[in-house]
Amino acid sequence: MTFNDLLEKVRFLSQKIDASNVNFLAVQVNITGDNGGVFYIEIKEGKINIEPYDYHDRSCGFTINMDHFNKLLDGKLDAVAAFTLGKLKVDGDLGKAIEFSNLIKNI
Repeated sequence: MTFNDLLEKVRFLSQKIDASNVNFLAVQVNITGDNGGVFYIEIKEGKINIEPYDYHDRSCGFTINMDHFNKLLDGKLDAVAAFTLGKLKVDGDLGKAIEFSNLIKNI
């Protein structure tokens, strides 16, 4: 899977997320490896925006490889387990990271 394919998958899946109760959440995702890249997911007033850029005022950031991120999206890898096993690194507000992981569990 290419980085652009992943970005389109995230955009498609984001349509299934109920973010109506989220006032603001900004997560930067750093995909490592050969097909890596950076994108952000911003939820503002219940609307989701996903763009392939750095987000400097983010709530938190994730660093993960393509395979593990796909498993997170597909529900085959739990975010807390990935963090505990060192497959997922989080910087910034851990509470916001947990809030985000709970949103993607429901897709």
